[in-house]
Amino acid sequence: MILEAAVLSVRPGETAAFEAAMIRARLLIAASPGFRSIEVRRGIESPGCYLLLVGWDSVADHEIGFRGSARYADWQALLHHF
Repeated sequence: MILEAAVLSVRPGETAAFEAAMIRARLLIAASPGFRSIEVRRGIESPGCYLLLVGWDSVADHEIGFRGSARYADWQALLHHF
């Protein structure tokens, strides 16, 4: 298993909308072949900072299977504007 880690910065005042969008986005990533787990943790010292941890069977499952899929475009539409 590999672990993808990403720090996500959310604009002030948009954390509630981001968290709601993340609930929907989790379903997209969880439907990907090779997906193992997802965890999203909000920072204490910086409430607009989140740590995203995603477990994958392989790097290819993440880079090709998910990022190369239509689900990734939907993920981007849900989350990248925050």
